[in-house]
Parts: sequence; C-alpha cells; structure tokens
Amino acid sequence: MPPSATDTIVAIATPAGQGGVGVVRLSGPQAPAIAREVAGPLPPPRTVRYARFLDADGSILDDGLLLCFAAPASFTGEDVVELQAHGSPVALQQLVARCIGLGARAAGPGEFSERAFLNGKLDLAQTEAVADLIAASSVAAARAARRSLDGAFSTRAHALAESLTALRVWVEAAIDFPEEEIDFLADAALHARTDALQADVAALIADAERGRRLVDGLHVVIAGAPNAGKSSLLNALAGEERAIVTDIAGTTRDLVRENLRLAGTALTLVDTAGLRDTADAIEAEGVRRARAELERADLVLAVLDAEETAAGVLLREALRDVPRVLWLHNKIDLSGRAAGAEARSDGLHIWMSARTGAGLEHLIAEVQRITGLGDAADGAFSARARHVEALRRADAHVASAASHLRCGDGELAAEELRLAHDALGELTGRVSSDALLGRVFASFCIGK
Repeated sequence: MPPSATDTIVAIATPAGQGGVGVVRLSGPQAPAIAREVAGPLPPPRTVRYARFLDADGSILDDGLLLCFAAPASFTGEDVVELQAHGSPVALQQLVARCIGLGARAAGPGEFSERAFLNGKLDLAQTEAVADLIAASSVAAARAARRSLDGAFSTRAHALAESLTALRVWVEAAIDFPEEEIDFLADAALHARTDALQADVAALIADAERGRRLVDGLHVVIAGAPNAGKSSLLNALAGEERAIVTDIAGTTRDLVRENLRLAGTALTLVDTAGLRDTADAIEAEGVRRARAELERADLVLAVLDAEETAAGVLLREALRDVPRVLWLHNKIDLSGRAAGAEARSDGLHIWMSARTGAGLEHLIAEVQRITGLGDAADGAFSARARHVEALRRADAHVASAASHLRCGDGELAAEELRLAHDALGELTGRVSSDALLGRVFASFCIGK
C-alpha cells in the first residue's frame, strides 16, 4: 500500500515499442509542478501540447506530447500527467530519473491501479481486471476482462451482498424481538429467500469459474490405459512431436507438460502414464503421479480405443470422482468407425483418430465451449482463483445458515450469514486486509 496519500509517484507506463513511443506517468499532488519543471506550461486538462522535456541543466532529454488529467477526473483519482516521448528506453529512464530528482517516487508494482482502488475509482475486482486485460492472451479473454473492468462481475457481487443484507436484517430482527407471537424464523418466505440466495451464489460461482478459465487457461490432463494413444493425442494437439510414441505399452512413465493455444484457448496439457496395476517401480511412480494430476484437472481427456474394452472399465473407476471428463474413443482409423460426437449420461463421447486427425474438430469445439469461447461466450467476465474460492466459502456459509434456520437456531444462522457477507466483500475489496491487497497488486507490472 502506498506509504502516503500525499506523495507523487512516477513510472514508465508504456515502454518504447517498435513505433518508438513510450509514456512516463506521474500521479499525485506534485505531478503538475514536476511536469512544469520538465516540460514547461501545462495544457488544459485532457488536451495535448507538444513539449520539449528538459534535464536539470536545461539540456533536452527528448520531446513529445504532454497530457494532463486533473483530480478527481483521472484513472487514479489524483492529478495525473503523462509525458509521451519518442525515444529509447534509456531516454525514458532519464525522464523518470529527472522526475525523481524533482521529488517524485518510483512507483511500485500496480501502484497506479492500487491508488485508483484506494481513491474509490475502481473496486478490487475491477482493478484486477486491468491486469487481466493487459495479460489477455485471446480476444475472448480480453473481452471478458473488459466486462469485469466495466463492472459486470462487481454488479452481480453487489446484488448478492444486498440480498444477503436483507436476509441478515430479517434474521437479526427475529433474534432481537423473540417475544413476538409470530415465529419469523419459521416463515416460509425467509426460507424461500435463503434458497434463492443459494441459487444466485451457485450461478455466480459457475460464471466466475468460467472467467477464471479464460484468465488462467484450462488445465487439461490426458488419461487412459497404456497404449491407448494418449501421447499421440498430445502430439496432435501440440502440432509437433512432444511425446515419445511407440507400440510398447508403458512408454510414458512421467508427466509430459505442454503449454499451447487451441483455437484461441490457452491450455496446459499434461500427458500421463497409462493407468494400470504394475510391478515396475518406475512405472508405478508414474501411475501415482498421474492419479495426483487428475485431482488438479479442469478437464480430463479419457482416451479409449474406438470400441470400449475392459481397460475402459478400469479407467472409469479411476475417474469416478473427476468432475469433468471428455471421453475420446481413439484409433477409428483402425476400427473403421466414422468420426463423430454423442452426448451420453456420463458426458460427451467423441470418436476420433489422433494419428489422422479425424474427429479432432469435435474435441476443439467442446474445449471452446467449456472455456467460454463458444456461443456462450457472450456476457463472460474475467475472474481469478481467489474470487472462486471466496464465492465457495460464501456458498458454504449460506448453506450452513439455511440448515440452522431449519432447526430454528437464529444466532448460529446469523453468524454464518455474517461470514458469508465477509467472503462476498473480499471480491470487491469492501472487506479486505493489507495482506490480500499486497497479494493482488504484487502481480501487476510497474506503471499500471
């Protein structure tokens, strides 16, 4: 957190790129005075003036455009000045050094965004969306971050908080006035509100999880029996030979990771050892690591032969507790079965060939749907793992409160609702700690 609200910070906000344009940004009460020393008279707010940027001895460091934003109508809510230079990174560093010599302080990671948060220009979820927008690796991720920055996520979080507040008022009133003849805790309308709140929290968790996948990418694990074609599938998706492929069962004995983009979707793809009982100590360790990796997966690609065999039964047992599985019936080039996809009670089944590529388009389309890059992408917003975790805690507390209300335990229900409220407050920063803020803004780059 900034040590003082009265100091002025400076940083290279946009490094010089191929076009030779770089931006040095100042924010704080002394920003206008420092800029006048460097560049002369300031233009009116939100207008641009050509200026020469001078060193302490009057020599020209660079020249470019001068742009000012007066508080509170700026990104940080403070006086902000930008020196838009065309020069080398060395010239930009000289400009920063000149501003520091005039009393500015070098900004820390994310400090401009942090000041915007502390000055009420953005809430915490919107502030994080700034970093997500900068780091977006796909059009869908950029659009989702833009929606979060515009408040799509925050608006829904605030609506949940309002519903929770109304519920807390009802319960607290019932506790404070126990002498009333009416048992407010037994009111059907109260339980209906609680059920509705649980449904709304669950819906936001689902959408936040989709937003997290857009930001972080999808952690995809390839699992299956030995020699089912797992490594061939990894190579097919990666577009090159990344894993060793042989006809010998048990060739893959350790995890093989590959970071790639699949039709605009960021994936961490993990090939694993074939799942089977084995007396080979090295292969057994590979199987153990494979099972551990399954616990972390957003999606498991379960590779079977084109026609499911006894090995498929063993695989199903291993994947019994995995929440999202895509069943791939591989080697249709050998079985003669046509490529295609079929929705079944246990999930989507795809018939394909990793060797020829037949049927891969069905796999790609399903991955896009899961990550939110398909038709359901409209309205998606960016989110982070901490958001999902906070929402899950809020959901657990609301569920516990509902249970206590059914038993007539008003005091315990009230405490659970308070804890749920605190968890929701972490999303936007209305309930936050210095440690939380430190973790959030430490992930930002300098100058943002």
